[in-house]
This record gives sequence, structure tokens and C-alpha cells, in this order.
Amino acid sequence: MASDPEQPTLSSFPKERKPHGEIGSAREPLLNVSHDSEKYSVSAAIFPFFFPALGGLLYGYDIGSTSCATISIESPTLSGVSWYNLSSIEIGLVTSGSLYGALIGSVLAFNVADFLGRRRELVSAALLYLVGALVTALAPNLPILVIGRFVYGIGIGLAGYGIGSLLVDTVAGWRYMYGVSSPLAVIMGIGMCWLPASPRWLLLCAIQGKGDGENLKSTAIHCLCRIRGQAVDDSAHRQVDEILAELAYVGEEKEVTFGEMFRGKCLKALTIGAGLVLFQQITGQPSVLYYAGSILQSAGFSAASDATRVSILLGFFKLIMTGTAVAVVDKVGRRPLLLGGVSGMAVSLFLLGSYYIFLDDAAVVAVIGLLLYVGCYQISFGPIGWLMISEVFPLRLRGRGLSIAVLVNFGANALVTFAFSPLKELLGAGILFYIFCAIAVGSLVFIYFIVPETKGLTLEEIEAKCL
Repeated sequence: MASDPEQPTLSSFPKERKPHGEIGSAREPLLNVSHDSEKYSVSAAIFPFFFPALGGLLYGYDIGSTSCATISIESPTLSGVSWYNLSSIEIGLVTSGSLYGALIGSVLAFNVADFLGRRRELVSAALLYLVGALVTALAPNLPILVIGRFVYGIGIGLAGYGIGSLLVDTVAGWRYMYGVSSPLAVIMGIGMCWLPASPRWLLLCAIQGKGDGENLKSTAIHCLCRIRGQAVDDSAHRQVDEILAELAYVGEEKEVTFGEMFRGKCLKALTIGAGLVLFQQITGQPSVLYYAGSILQSAGFSAASDATRVSILLGFFKLIMTGTAVAVVDKVGRRPLLLGGVSGMAVSLFLLGSYYIFLDDAAVVAVIGLLLYVGCYQISFGPIGWLMISEVFPLRLRGRGLSIAVLVNFGANALVTFAFSPLKELLGAGILFYIFCAIAVGSLVFIYFIVPETKGLTLEEIEAKCL
């Protein structure tokens, strides 16, 4: 991914040539180069982190707001529209529309990222967030609403739950829920325009002969100083030279072809990565989060505001459990968290299924089931799935491997989210949650027999010992 074989390399900068050999060969330049990572200014680093992070906030907001908006838009008194009587398939389209957009967006991202650079890519995403939010909020009918959700998804969970609870009892509150993300998109876009370009991307352009090499190198030094502050000024030239040498070295290794991905170590890495993100979605995660408000409402919290305010607990609990996972993952290991968390997910899905079939007079069972599911997901599939796909794919496979994993993730997410309402209407919520429970048990078998432990291993050791 680092270099285009059709482009000339940057001959004006020295690079170290070493045989790249097979997939498991040592990559000493990547391991031994000494970067002054400790030299940076905290104040300079805040904005390069803050503005891109708004993209994640907007994605999370979409999950939370949709959970509440589906209640508002179906209400005869609160929807503010004449087409509130939506079928289960139409509700599925509303909830999953942004995910189909995200699926397309993920395909585009891997094709335009190196061309545009990360800064321009995120500026484009902010623009799509803004357009999608406005089209959705002002939609005069269902087709325009779904189109707006799709556009928002191309740009794609706690903030949305809170806003939703405040607006769910407001007439046409769903419009405000979707529209309120517009200012965040504007802030994100303006902020990303102000930030400097990625030094690594500028140097990659230099390596690929896309512009004047010396000018690109000079700009990269200036951008590095802006990103890290005055603390890095003295070493900026040396760090840029090291990045150039690293990029030139990595560029000599050709990425695997599509056919090679399905053989040997590549196939095992792909099986682990794609399998984790597939089970991450088909164990019901999109349904539980997107339909949290509706589930709670049917569980006895009859007022829409009651259901959405309880769903705020899910957002806070999700945040707490994610922090817990981050704190213990390198001590406990990946496999124990996956096995323990997914086991808890299976129990919670069994509780939800039992509530709808046998325990419909005990609303507390549904609340406990939801909280248990979210908590267990956030210490297992949520963070660990993405962590492991960043570890198991060898360097030559990483670009194509991650692209396939992201496509599998958004594709499965969109399918499960869309199918939940029709399947719930056809089979009943209890049977549907039992099916998710059975899939969770199947994912435990996959994790136990297929997924390796990578705690404490370098990328080279993972490739040698686990694949």
C-alpha cells in the first residue's frame, strides 16, 4: 500500500535496502528506528486528536439518537408527520440506512485515502455528516429520510442517548435528534481544515514522486513541528529522515495479491480477523443498541421518555466497561476477555429471550439483560475484536486484510440492523434473541479453537507463533 510500482521512487533521499523475503521475515528498520516519541507538546497535540475524534462521536451519536428517534417517528402524536405508520421493513431501512452508507464509505476510504490524505478525507467526511444530518432532519417523506441516513453513513456510540431523552416527547423530536449533529459536523470540518497535513502522507507522496520531493520534505518538517509543538523542533529533521527511510523500506515489500490472501498464513489471519468482526455483529449487537429504547419501552417503560432515559444508563455503562477493558487487556489477555465477555453476552441474550416468552411481567429482567449484554460486549467483542485484527494481519496483508474486515463488519451490521424488525415481527422477539444466543455460543467455539492469544507478543512473534 505504501508505494505505487508504476511511480518512480524518490532517489534524492537515501534508503536502506534489505531483502524482504517471505511474510515472516524480520523488519529491522521498523523495529530499531529510534523515534523521539516522548518529545511533544501536550497543547499542540490536543487539536490533532480532538477534531478527528469528533467523527467517532458523530458515529456514536447516530446509534444513540436512532434508538430514540425510532420511538418518536412511529408515534401518531409526536412524529409530526402523516407517514408515521411505518412497517417493520421501513423501520429497518431507517435504522440501517447509515450503515449501508458506511459500507460504501469504507470501500471509498481505502481507494482515496492515500490520494487525498487523511486530513482531506476527514474534511470530506465532515461535509457528508453535515449534508446527511440536514437532509434527514428536513426530510418531507420516508425515501428522503432514508437517503439522508445513507449520506450520513458515508461520512460515519453515549452523546446520542442523552439528546434523545430530552427530545423524545417533543413533536417531530426525531428531526431535532438527527439535526442536532450538524453543528458538530461543522466544527469537525472547520477544525480539520485548520490542522496541518499528515507528515507521513506528505513523505509518502514524495516517495511516490507525486510532487517536488524537497518541498514535500520541508512541508512535512513544518507540519510535524505544528503537530508536536516546539518540543520537537530540534529533532524534526532527523525524525522526517527516519520516516522516509521506513516508508522507502516498507515500499519495497509488495502487498499480497487477492489470490494469496486465501492461502497459508494469510488465510488464517483473514479467518481470525473477519471471523471476529462477523461474530461481533451477528450476535445481535446492532439490534440491542439501535433498538434499546424500543426494547425498554416494550419491557414496561411505557412512556417514551422513560425508555430513553433508562437507555442513557446503557451509554454510561458502555463507557465504563470500555475503560475497564482498556485497563486490563494487557494484564488479563485477549482470549480470557473474549471468552468471558461473550459467555456473558450469551447469558444476557438468553435472559432477553426468556423475558419476552416467559417473564413478560418482570421488566427488570429486560433491563438487567440489556445492561449485562452491553457490559460484556464492551469488554470483549467491542474493543478486543478491533485490537486483534490490528495485530494478526502481517504487514503485507494489512491493507487488504483490514479492508475486508471493515467491509464484513459494516455489511453484517447493516444486515442485522435491517433484518431485526422484520424478523421480530415474523418470529417474535423472544425467539430472535434465542437465535442470537445460539450464535453467541457458536462464537465461543470459534474463539476457543481458532483465535490465538497475542498478549505480550510483537507483530513478528504473532506472525511466527500464531499463524
